[in-house]
Amino acid sequence: MKKTLLTLLIILVLPLSAKILISPIDAMKQSFGASAKIVKKNIVLKNKEVKIIQKTSKVKLKTKIFRTYKASKNGKNLGYGILINKKVRSKNGVILYIISKNNILKSIEIIAFNEPHEYIPSKKWISQFKDIKTDEQLRVGRQIPTITGATMSARSITDGSRVAFAIYHELLKK
Repeated sequence: MKKTLLTLLIILVLPLSAKILISPIDAMKQSFGASAKIVKKNIVLKNKEVKIIQKTSKVKLKTKIFRTYKASKNGKNLGYGILINKKVRSKNGVILYIISKNNILKSIEIIAFNEPHEYIPSKKWISQFKDIKTDEQLRVGRQIPTITGATMSARSITDGSRVAFAIYHELLKK
């Protein structure tokens, strides 16, 4: 009985865990170099910061807690990573937005994705998120094309970029 209950519990819980594709630390090191020192930090937004970030990004935040990463080498800041956990369709995807010290989105990395794999955007589509100024207000159908069959993934990633940019400008850039 115990074994059956444990097996049933495992079967029910496994689909709830995100499919980790790469660790955020590894993604940061790929972007800033293997010798970069990566420090992670959780940020809890104050109510005032939530309002500013929502207004700037034009996205309603579902949480006040965000994880950031700072890359440095020899005491010099190289840039940041901002982890955004956002619902895609019915399950979450976790995207790391990697921003240089020069206010440029270097790249994005899909860290975890709970939706079916066919909804993961292609590398070609993801490559559009390189070398973008962080003061851009990216929108699907304007600066970023939609993905046939994965419009919600495209919208989630693009909305997440605006949240990441707002967090960067409000809390990290200073």
